[in-house]
Amino acid sequence: MDNTPPAGSRRTHPLRILLLCSSFNGLCQRVWTELRAAGHRVTVQLAADEPTLKAAVDAADPDLVLCPFLRERIPETVWRARPTVVIHPGPKGDRGPSALDWAIMGGEQVWGATAVQAVEEMDAGPIWASRDFPVPADPPRKSALYNGPITDTAMQLINEVITKAADPDFRPEPLDYTRPDVRGRPRPTARPGDRAFAWSDPTDHILRRIRAADGSPGVTTTLYGLPVKVYDAHRGTPADEQPTSDAPPGTVVARRHGAVLIRTGDSAIWIGQLRSRADGSPWSVKLPATTALSGRLDGIPEAGDHAGYREISYHRDGPVGVLTFRFYNGAMSTGQCQRLHAALRHATAQDTRILLLRGGDVFSNGIHLGVIEAAADPCAEAWDNIQAIDDACGQVIACTSQLIVSALAGNAGAGGVMLGLGADRVVLRAGVVLNPHYQTMGLYGSEYWTYVLPRRVGDSNAHALTSQCLPISGQEAVRTGLADVSLTGHPAQFDRAVRRYATRLATRADYHQQLATKQATQHAHEQRRPLHSYRRAELDQMRLDIFTDRRGFADARHRFLRGTAIALSHETDLGTGVSPDPPAVHDLATAPLRRPTR
Repeated sequence: MDNTPPAGSRRTHPLRILLLCSSFNGLCQRVWTELRAAGHRVTVQLAADEPTLKAAVDAADPDLVLCPFLRERIPETVWRARPTVVIHPGPKGDRGPSALDWAIMGGEQVWGATAVQAVEEMDAGPIWASRDFPVPADPPRKSALYNGPITDTAMQLINEVITKAADPDFRPEPLDYTRPDVRGRPRPTARPGDRAFAWSDPTDHILRRIRAADGSPGVTTTLYGLPVKVYDAHRGTPADEQPTSDAPPGTVVARRHGAVLIRTGDSAIWIGQLRSRADGSPWSVKLPATTALSGRLDGIPEAGDHAGYREISYHRDGPVGVLTFRFYNGAMSTGQCQRLHAALRHATAQDTRILLLRGGDVFSNGIHLGVIEAAADPCAEAWDNIQAIDDACGQVIACTSQLIVSALAGNAGAGGVMLGLGADRVVLRAGVVLNPHYQTMGLYGSEYWTYVLPRRVGDSNAHALTSQCLPISGQEAVRTGLADVSLTGHPAQFDRAVRRYATRLATRADYHQQLATKQATQHAHEQRRPLHSYRRAELDQMRLDIFTDRRGFADARHRFLRGTAIALSHETDLGTGVSPDPPAVHDLATAPLRRPTR
């Protein structure tokens, strides 16, 4: 079978590229934003039946079909008509839909991603490009592996594929398992039995199985006789183990900030998130473990500050205070927002010059839709949640005793973007994608967005960002003033670089002048329009969205959490923030945002 690109295909620059995706997830958004920025004409088509896909290809007339994230089989009428390249999250020769699951469970030290040409047999086509990367010794969550190294490597592969697609003499390399560099192999779909564990197993064994299925599909087990799916597992520390030593495996021995500590065969493990199912009912949405086990934890003590499970931490590094918050998938419930607000009050009261505000793998996606959905009164919970996140955002904006730097190592959406924009300097890791909008979830939005967004990009661009509901790349964010700096490197490199950035800012000769300018600007603006008036006006609109459901927030939230809306992240059923509508099968080019004159 001849699998080379069809003769006569156009090989000009810029290329016409069709993205064929199962959903417009974080990787697809990054590909879309970066390829458009490079000058290519990019259209998007979600997986559908063969006639729909054929019509989409005919309409887009692409030079290249790229499949950054695709679960479904590609029809022959597509891959025979156009060069079609699939990004597979595994090294050369790896095949099957559970590549990352097996890599984590098997303790692979090196993994990779491969650009494979589509043929009849899935993942078996000729190879356009492949790259490897190291895997941390402590097993990563599957979602973190996908949204970090896999996404970064996939983008490198796609750029290589585009260069090769423009070369009429290029021919992809046939898959040959006799070659020494082809170290992968076909693997079956990971089944529940492959992921199964007993609480009496060693902690490392349990940790790998949970993280290999996090955030989808989760590992099914039981707690208190209740079927549950477990996520967000953290190794217990020696301080956690002492009070658990006499408890039998599977016993919940402590809780802290929504997580539960469970005795294992050799120590203990923290579980942050659960889905539960009682009496054969459908699985619940993903929730903090203590919420999912509500009514079953009487007598379980709350662990103190010595506990190994910690969502928020603060320490001083010379003139820089570092406040780190790591909320699962970027979701911020009422309680989490209240704790973050308290931590911000403490941090901004210190005599440091700079406060460095750091998120986790996902910086933030705003309010916690899952907790809202599961509440006895979702409207009341949504209202409490938005008030609590506003308190945290307001604490960042109103601080005049030091400069604040927000460091976004991962993607952010909705109110999570606005939390970062409240800082004086916004630093992004290259490749981060922002979704600074609310409308697709049926919300007007709060978090002082009507203040922080126009302050950075101007009124016209703020309107475009919140009404067009399109993802923004880090490069575009810096170009328009939405962010100040984009730093390259993997997350650990970014963390080191952003700490150096904060230290340099703290030790600049004009630091006190910058702080005085900030104070004067804040005071002058407060005289013109008090900060609380922005919040009040936003909440007037949010009250209508939450309590009268004028924009369909309840239905949008329900569909999103149940997987019938397009999610931001492939490996996680986020349930945490606002997801964009999928783009139509036409060019999504819009008028470019302009950097405002300040």
